[in-house]
Amino acid sequence: MHTIKAAGTMPGVILPGERRLEIREFPIPEPGPGQVLVRTHASTICGSDLRAIYRPASQGTGPEAYRGVIAGHEPAGTIEAVGSGVGRFGVGDRVALYHIAGCGLCHDCRAGWMISCTSPLRAAYGWQRDGGHAPYLLADERTLVALPDRLSFLDGALVACGLGTAWAACRRADISGADRVLVTGLGPVGIGAAMLAQALGARVIGFDVTPERMDLARSLGIEVAAGDDPRATLMEASGGMGFEVALECSGNADARKLALEVARRWGRVVFVGEGGSLSVDVSPLIIHPQLTVSGSWVCSIGQVEELVELLVRWDLRPDRMVTHRFDVTDADAAYRLADSGAAGKIAIVFDEWHAVR
Repeated sequence: MHTIKAAGTMPGVILPGERRLEIREFPIPEPGPGQVLVRTHASTICGSDLRAIYRPASQGTGPEAYRGVIAGHEPAGTIEAVGSGVGRFGVGDRVALYHIAGCGLCHDCRAGWMISCTSPLRAAYGWQRDGGHAPYLLADERTLVALPDRLSFLDGALVACGLGTAWAACRRADISGADRVLVTGLGPVGIGAAMLAQALGARVIGFDVTPERMDLARSLGIEVAAGDDPRATLMEASGGMGFEVALECSGNADARKLALEVARRWGRVVFVGEGGSLSVDVSPLIIHPQLTVSGSWVCSIGQVEELVELLVRWDLRPDRMVTHRFDVTDADAAYRLADSGAAGKIAIVFDEWHAVR
């Protein structure tokens, strides 16, 4: 077992709600049995952090309720120390984290879907246990995913949740080069889904109404449809046939309806974006076109490992969607920018903090 002295403190980000952020000092923890101490290099901001924790009156009391811990569930870094019983990983290993530790015993956990664990023992980093918005993070070895040298720590942070979510949706839709794919909502998950669908060989068209997001998508080589009549524009872009696959990543009711309207007969529509509602006339939009409509929630840890391997094989670098990097001392500015919806992926980085210590 390799340990470090726990004397010394570190800054950590707390999200009290009502669009407030606090930076508090915490002791640097020591790993216990089955745990590792990760030196955090990058921790990105997820849309669910904004929707369910950062914004007003949204913390709730359900199983995902935020419990006042250090925020951030998309971290990557290197292992600084290991506790007893740690076998696969060692000091110096580069890792990303699957952001939920389930009970490990239920059917969902045994299938790798710790996101779906309903045990009271389930705890997500940044929600029910301390997360990655701090220079060090205490993690269970079973949540670690090896990060190859060819991927950056920002790549690893993106894989931890957002890009993993996009990959699970692509897998659910069974995308191939035979498909035309529509992605509605070009936030980080939508842009990630578009990049991955392109890597799978599909022709991809994105749709959004935010100019900054549309510009970012275009700069990353994603075709973006624009026009006063979205349905007509998209049907024309699909040759009048509609899209074999539509990935709805915005959570917006109008975008959800649009995805159904422009899907091709026998097409596959996957709802990914959280929140909101939808009211549609089911017969003409779903039953008669014989659509397959699915919901896709995050991903399994096995899918994260699969995705990491494929990113290396494809030489695909998702960190290109990161538009802004902030030191942990500027986390408030990072969250305000992320909440504006006018940027790409936002990252909190720790190289400067570690460099001076």
